[in-house]
Amino acid sequence: MLRWTITFIILAIIAGVLGFGGIAAGAAGIAKVLFFIFLILFVFSLITGRKKV
Repeated sequence: MLRWTITFIILAIIAGVLGFGGIAAGAAGIAKVLFFIFLILFVFSLITGRKKV
C-alpha cells in the first residue's frame, strides 16, 4: 500500500509540474488517503503483533 502512495505522490508532482492542476490535486488526495490507511494498518499490526499468548 505504501508503494501505491508513493506512486500517486510522484504522479501528483509530475502533473503539477506540467500544469494539470485538477489531476495533481486528485492524485495528491488519493495519496493522502492511502497513506493514512497504511499508517492505521501499521499501528494496528504493531499493537496486535506485540500481544503474546
